Amino acid sequence: MRKLVLLLLAVTAAAGCRTALFADIPFEGNVAPSYPLHVSGDTQHCWLTDWFPQFDGADSLTVGAGRGMTITATEDDMSRFDVSFADSEPQVAAIDVWRDGGHLSIVVLRGSRDDSALMYTAGAGRRSISVSATFPVRDIVAMWQNCRLPESSIIRTESGFEVEVPADADSEERSFIRVFASSDKGLANDILVPLAYGRAVVSSDRLNRHDTQAQVLYSLMIDRFNNGNPDNDRKLDREDVLPKVDYYGGDIKGVTDKIRDGFFNRLGVTTVWISPITQNPYDAWGQNEDPATKFSGYHGYWPIYTTRIDERFGTDAELRELLSTAHEHGLNVILDYVANHLHINSPVLQSHPDWTTPMYLPDGRRNLELWDEERLTTWFDVHIPTLDLEREEICDPMTDSALYWIANYDFDGFRHDACKHIPENYWRMLCSKMKRRFPDRKLWQIGETYGSPELIGSYVKSGMIDAQFDFNFYHTAIDVLSQNDSITKIAAVVAESAAAYGSHHTMGNITGNHDKPRFISVAGGAVDPAEDTKAAGWKREIGVGDPVGYDKLALLEALICTIPGVPCIYQGDEYGVPGANDPDNRRMMAFDGYEPRQQEHLDTVRHLVSLRRRLLPLIYGDLATLALNRDMWVFARIYMGEYVIVAVNNSPEPAAVDVMLPEGFAVPEALRPNFGASAGLNDDGMLRVALAGNSFDIIEVDAKNKK
Repeated sequence: MRKLVLLLLAVTAAAGCRTALFADIPFEGNVAPSYPLHVSGDTQHCWLTDWFPQFDGADSLTVGAGRGMTITATEDDMSRFDVSFADSEPQVAAIDVWRDGGHLSIVVLRGSRDDSALMYTAGAGRRSISVSATFPVRDIVAMWQNCRLPESSIIRTESGFEVEVPADADSEERSFIRVFASSDKGLANDILVPLAYGRAVVSSDRLNRHDTQAQVLYSLMIDRFNNGNPDNDRKLDREDVLPKVDYYGGDIKGVTDKIRDGFFNRLGVTTVWISPITQNPYDAWGQNEDPATKFSGYHGYWPIYTTRIDERFGTDAELRELLSTAHEHGLNVILDYVANHLHINSPVLQSHPDWTTPMYLPDGRRNLELWDEERLTTWFDVHIPTLDLEREEICDPMTDSALYWIANYDFDGFRHDACKHIPENYWRMLCSKMKRRFPDRKLWQIGETYGSPELIGSYVKSGMIDAQFDFNFYHTAIDVLSQNDSITKIAAVVAESAAAYGSHHTMGNITGNHDKPRFISVAGGAVDPAEDTKAAGWKREIGVGDPVGYDKLALLEALICTIPGVPCIYQGDEYGVPGANDPDNRRMMAFDGYEPRQQEHLDTVRHLVSLRRRLLPLIYGDLATLALNRDMWVFARIYMGEYVIVAVNNSPEPAAVDVMLPEGFAVPEALRPNFGASAGLNDDGMLRVALAGNSFDIIEVDAKNKK
């Protein structure tokens, strides 16, 4: 049967995926769309497994589309290759990867974005997708999954082009059409269209928890979330450990209880990220000097064993119950996994003391917290040595330890800790094993890296991890929103992220996390980012400060629910819990008894998330800025000819703006604001949007005269 399928592949590949490619089994590497190859210079060095981690190699690599592109293999099996260009012009191209008589393709993008070049989906027929373009299109590469569609499948029109959907898609519950194009000046935004059995998805009812662009993520720290089983409480209860850094008693059963009572469903989240559950030490470690205290391992980031559940969090049966209950309620669960280090008392390190990176540098300095200078070897603390994962004999068993949680439990993926401190070979090995061993599992991985888009994006590949948290957006948003700075800076970093990671990336857009002071307290002035924000939580009681903090937090949450990427709510931010930095930002959750402003904020967040989940333009829509000045950003998200208008006013004063809708947009027949804005058409056809100070709106559009 395998030979018969491969023969069929050889016949159909030349037809550009127009007929059935898969008779009985899929061509490995085509289950999920692979990420494009971004070529930043004249020559790019590449690993084949970064696009197809299931492949041991390839028979040959050829230019599928492109001008002046050459491919040079540096290994006999094509596992490493160089991509070179003869000139410096921006372009969209493709590499065909041949294997066993068939081929899949890698999209190649070269050059920077042309900010004036906008593409958007205008509609869909039974077998086609209509794309409008505001610019003369130069290069086009259209893909179904990882199959490059032939030029005959792309029909140019007066307003753009149409892409024919191949018959292969008819048998697939979920597949994707992707389109990449360029102008004479640079690259345009890319197009992503989900298909359900060959038809474009035009209703959010057709989406499910495995549609990653439609996710809404919720981050929780188990010990500080909900105590479902007091029998497993084990505080250290020591004089040298202050209560704030001892165990509070939250556990796995507590999370399950909150799933059952509908907490997550009422909020509208789809994916729950739980903190590490592996066995941590039973004693105290580390030392804070003022106030003097050691720390328990309540947070879970000091693994003693990598494949054992900490009994303070629960049991095997309770974890399985959590996962099954979550799936019954339509929720994913991803596990926070620590790969960078082990606790110094781990039996693994006791048996293999040479498995760590050096504690001392050649110049005699201790290799501690040198996050950028020694990012692949630095230790986080003296009691949690960094593993030397560049060595295969260490990397191999440690990736197996991570996969233990996928093999033995029905997790939906991972949140990976400290990605940038772990070498690329670890991520390649982990992803290759995962996709080979569990080809039918829909698993999603998101990582934590602080740094430039280039560094963050170097880990975001089909053969590494799916996404990372977009800290550059978050840090910009903190500065702009809390200091009434120019919102143009937020718009710029959103555009930068789209150029770096793709217009339909799944990078995590956060409200905060367990390593940052609470945004509401920063925006309200209770915490000064310039001070020692950890010490602040020890020295004084931190509240919200000025109630404007609620408005500013709502602005942040409105942005993360409307820009490209995956919204991520850190526990408590849905109702505006205050706090300084660690450990003050890790207060025990409250599920009732909210103050009026907290309840109002929770209602706002629930409404925001419901709109994000219901309106397809906010999930798969292409972004077009309609107006941008120091205080206001008005943009549209458009999908299949339907669009939503998002308006944000970062000024304390009311503001209004008149905008002209882009050519080809349908004329609004009715405008429905959701959060109190004023919106309507002027006599001259301009759209006028007016907002109160420090406010936002998501305006639904009923349109006519669609083009």
